[in-house]
Amino acid sequence: MGVAAIIAIVLACMLGIMLVCGGILVALLLPAVQAAREAARRMQCSNNIKQLALAVHNYADEYKQLPPAYTVDSEGNRLHSWRTLLLPYLEQKPLYDKIDLSKPWDDPANAFLQGVDNPLFRCPSSNIAPGMTLYQVIDDPTSAFPGSTSQRFANITDGTSNTLFVIESDEANAVHWTEPKDQSMSSYLSAKKGPHASGRNVAMLDGSVQFIPNDTDPKILKGIATSQGGEIVDF
Repeated sequence: MGVAAIIAIVLACMLGIMLVCGGILVALLLPAVQAAREAARRMQCSNNIKQLALAVHNYADEYKQLPPAYTVDSEGNRLHSWRTLLLPYLEQKPLYDKIDLSKPWDDPANAFLQGVDNPLFRCPSSNIAPGMTLYQVIDDPTSAFPGSTSQRFANITDGTSNTLFVIESDEANAVHWTEPKDQSMSSYLSAKKGPHASGRNVAMLDGSVQFIPNDTDPKILKGIATSQGGEIVDF
């Protein structure tokens, strides 16, 4: 066997070893890369929710009350979501001004909204369709957002730091961001998993953002969901 052939064999062996080692290295690094990406997505999600929390305070400063979970017409039919009402406080007043608030969110007059994908209402870790959102309030008589009724901060006797504003629902309960539909108390308490592997982001009414692990005690979940239950939660 000539020298050239021997050199070729050695080089081929070295190349094979490098490819194997490279594959092993990629396999070892991949979980770390994926974890870093998820951490970045979770942080962006947290920032989105923080913006919503600030917007609801600006809304309350102007109207002296929280936005309702949804608006209704004279016959009690649902029209628009609280998310729509917050648009002027999210630097999206031009979009808000185009909406006919006297007609339902899915009325032909508001059909253009179906094509509007609002990034502030989208968790980057979710796989939901464009225009859909997981950011929801708890629509319940015992929560801070009892349907079409607007609460005042003074009514939140549990304290704003102990009461939920917005939660991340599971993907099965995603809604269009304009749709006047949110989480019921039962669906919130029975949700097993949010868009993040270990839990979900929530915003409290004081504007703080918390991360709720999937294994959180149901008593704590119920406690932060009510606005006048007398519970004090230690995060």
